[in-house]
Amino acid sequence: MEAREQKGLEIAAKSRLTRNGDFWIVPSQAGKGKYTVDAKGKHCTCPDFEERRLTCKHLFAVSFTIQREYTDDGQTQTITETLVVKKTYKQEWSAYNGAQTHEKERFLQLLADLCKGIEASTQKTGRPRLPLADMVFASAFKVYSTVSGRRFMCDLRDAQSKGYLSKAAHYNSISRYLENPGLTPILKTLVEQSSLPLQAIERDFAVDSSGFSTSRFIQWMRAKYTEPHLIQQRQFIKCHIMCGVKTNIITAVEITEGHSGDSPQFVGLLETTAQNFVMNEVSADKAYSSGKNLKAVCAKAAAPYIPFKSNATGSEQFGGSVWKRMFHFYSYNTEQFMEHYHKRSNVETTFSMIKAKFGNHLRIKTKPAQINEALCKVLCHNICCLIQSTFELGIEPTFWAES
Repeated sequence: MEAREQKGLEIAAKSRLTRNGDFWIVPSQAGKGKYTVDAKGKHCTCPDFEERRLTCKHLFAVSFTIQREYTDDGQTQTITETLVVKKTYKQEWSAYNGAQTHEKERFLQLLADLCKGIEASTQKTGRPRLPLADMVFASAFKVYSTVSGRRFMCDLRDAQSKGYLSKAAHYNSISRYLENPGLTPILKTLVEQSSLPLQAIERDFAVDSSGFSTSRFIQWMRAKYTEPHLIQQRQFIKCHIMCGVKTNIITAVEITEGHSGDSPQFVGLLETTAQNFVMNEVSADKAYSSGKNLKAVCAKAAAPYIPFKSNATGSEQFGGSVWKRMFHFYSYNTEQFMEHYHKRSNVETTFSMIKAKFGNHLRIKTKPAQINEALCKVLCHNICCLIQSTFELGIEPTFWAES
């Protein structure tokens, strides 16, 4: 299967093609518009077809969407046209409405239960510090509220009156605690702990990364003398996650510099998830295609569905026998491979959920605080997923069971 045909199969599987009379409307794979393809599959309005007059990926997408079967018994010819309809799922509106209308109160309960497992640090001298559990609660709750520290104080005092924390800290204290690098491993542990109630549900996982913009721009001297094209570019950090494809719960997270690579983070995310979950499948895009990553997934008795780049070959020297087997499976069973691979789209949904609800921008300027703020967004997302699962699946989350 050539590259254009491969991409056409991806478009047909992931996008919605609509028919308008004798034409098909095919969305661009890059998400920057739509193209018109005639029903006979001979013309497309995309630049690739206009310049080269070759069968483009949009023509392949239409041919995959409309499968024609011809039968000829010598007297009559029959043309059977089968439309491939994308599978949709009915919304459980009663569960969804219940989760949304009770989310905030349930969020406070679950966040408080999570913070109870944080061990308090000992202090021998000096002014008594605020309880660490209370400060983690306040930091995560502030990110959940999406308002400024000053306006958040009303919500924090309300949480104190309900018994979720012993003292409502000053908004400056919350900001200072977020700047503490020691808070990072605690938040990562809470993210992992918040995913455990869904251990019996999640078996298939997806990996990807996405950036969160900051309020800082590139340094002027660097932009002026070395990289002038970046003069107006915001700095950002990258969030790498592994999530379950059914509930969108995040099972492992890493925060790195904005321009760091994706593939080096794959094994760490996999190892963290494998400690808590039984894994059947792992899906990731071509950025994670390497022999090391394939071997790591197979070592966990799971199947890696990571497509190969256009210049890849089936030679074992690139990744051993695992690489060779998966390359041949990918080449000769592409449709079956794609059925599993397209579960990866759920990780895109996960990032969309986080950014739509808690924003795609980080408020704080210092690097440690930006990392902790991004981790708080992930933690808040996990708690919201648990609330939704409580109403849809009837589970009752409990944390720190082993402790």
